[in-house]
Amino acid sequence: MNNLNELIVSFINFNGFVNFFNSIPVEFTWLIFLLFCFISIIIFLKLFGEIGLYIYTVIAIIFANIQILKIVKFSFFDEPIALGTILFASTFLCTDILSEYYGKEKARKNVLIGFLGFLFMTVIALFTLGFKPLGDDLAVNEYSWALTTEESLLNIFLPFPIFFLSSMFAYLISQYFDIWFFNFISKKTNKKYLWIRNNLSTSISSLIDNTVFSLCAFVIFALNPLPLNIVIFTYILGTYILRIFISLIDTPFIYIAKYFINKTKL
Repeated sequence: MNNLNELIVSFINFNGFVNFFNSIPVEFTWLIFLLFCFISIIIFLKLFGEIGLYIYTVIAIIFANIQILKIVKFSFFDEPIALGTILFASTFLCTDILSEYYGKEKARKNVLIGFLGFLFMTVIALFTLGFKPLGDDLAVNEYSWALTTEESLLNIFLPFPIFFLSSMFAYLISQYFDIWFFNFISKKTNKKYLWIRNNLSTSISSLIDNTVFSLCAFVIFALNPLPLNIVIFTYILGTYILRIFISLIDTPFIYIAKYFINKTKL
């Protein structure tokens, strides 16, 4: 049995995975994760069609709101940058694919599913924290790990109500704007120049998303508001520069997506 455990640990070495990426520049990790997310969208699309994009969007929104609790230092920014940027931005690619190939109603449905999915996750998180944890008298010996686990859960999920309000305000406003603006440009250009409407709609929508979320989460709803200059340069402008880069990178994927859609759906 011990040999089997050792074999499993050696084969699935999560610590080794984390340590490897901790050992390389954060820019490389960021780029690899970006490509991983975009390729995953194409895979979800191929396997499940439009439903795959709904699934991806829900997962991305939930984990983006967890990732944003971690900040990292890029070599080309003076201030640390909050994570979550890639996951949030990748949902705009899902919306644009749905708008382009399935119609704006499907794109709006995706926004609503993402909203309800994160709402459901938030309620589950609050119930999880609401269960009375073990006391110090019971959390001994083989249950001692429960104390540190409870603390970790509180640190991750307790901010969810504030992040939920902020994220959902930003998400709904920016995503519905993205759908409207994408289709507005599409009509004006007779559905030509896909790369233009993809980049314009995503870039402007990302700025709206960044601004609304950051002001709500770290200033308006925050128990301990951050200085405005930190919010602007770390959470709004800092991540927005990255999102402009993401919008450029995601352009080939919206073209590639066409070849992974069931032809009867077009």
